[in-house]
Amino acid sequence: MPSLFILVALSWIYLAFGQVPAVAGVLYGLKPAVTAIVLHAAWRIGRRALRGPVQWAIAGAGFAAIFFANAPFPLIILAAAATGFAGGRFAPAQFSAPAHVGAAVGHGQALIGDDTPPPAHARGSRARFARGLFLGLGLWTLAYGGLALSLGPDHTLSRMGAFFTTAALLTFGGAYAVLPYVVQAAVMKFGWLSASQMMDGLALGETTPGPLIIVVAFVGFVGGWQHALLGPDALFWSGAAAAAVATFFTFLPSFLFILLGAPLVEATREDLKFTAPLTAVTAAVVGVILNLALFFAGHVLWPQGGGTFDWAAAAITVGAAIALFRYDAGIIGTLGACAALGLIHTLAL
Repeated sequence: MPSLFILVALSWIYLAFGQVPAVAGVLYGLKPAVTAIVLHAAWRIGRRALRGPVQWAIAGAGFAAIFFANAPFPLIILAAAATGFAGGRFAPAQFSAPAHVGAAVGHGQALIGDDTPPPAHARGSRARFARGLFLGLGLWTLAYGGLALSLGPDHTLSRMGAFFTTAALLTFGGAYAVLPYVVQAAVMKFGWLSASQMMDGLALGETTPGPLIIVVAFVGFVGGWQHALLGPDALFWSGAAAAAVATFFTFLPSFLFILLGAPLVEATREDLKFTAPLTAVTAAVVGVILNLALFFAGHVLWPQGGGTFDWAAAAITVGAAIALFRYDAGIIGTLGACAALGLIHTLAL
């Protein structure tokens, strides 16, 4: 919730004052930084996930599917999971999960380690699973049913509730894994915001203390503001309502996964029926994230959709990439430096 409130405030400043030269200059520098950050995320995840030629092939197939065929993200996930399930049966050595990492050297005994029995509250039971499932589905039904019945299923808030629920169910590998799906739908299908605004939102989301997936609040806020959901005289509240809807329907399934799935984690850790599909999905996600980085790069380097190449933005992108890849710079520091460069460039024109 603190991240939601912070991002609502930042989103309001972004939309209300984004054309002020100083603010526009900061945003100009943030877009190249986001391109480098997403590219670095693809490299970071790929370094762990792509352990052999099979994983590389799956990543390449995922990239080709979304880059050349614009395949829906859920279809890519399902195809990768099916490939992993089959591979776990017929080529288990190629789909085995990496070795489990124990406690780091120099640290004390973990409260719950590999050799300690799980506490009572973490042991699974059918009754506890049923109660959690009933509570989670009940909350979702009340929230979405209230929107659909009062506003109609085709209203923007109702569509946001349905879409962000789907996005939450496909969050395999963290925020960067689902961001391509959010861009594919929110930018290209529903038109809630532009690609340039999505990049700005990702940069603002990186500055908040919460998880990066909170960027969905920015997507909701901009969509609610631009569609004036509560009328032209209530743009802030239109955005705030949409941000709350996006956040609620994204995090509810995530909490449900934790409460229902945590007792099953240790039991399935060595079971290829579960780990092999996730191994393949993670590999495919690397290719999808790489496509997202190229998508952002196209909008940064050719801001007018082709023709004029933005050399200043290219220089900032290269600088951010060097800082991240070569010097392992922090995200906040990289964003701050790029924002300062963008501000200097804009005010100097």
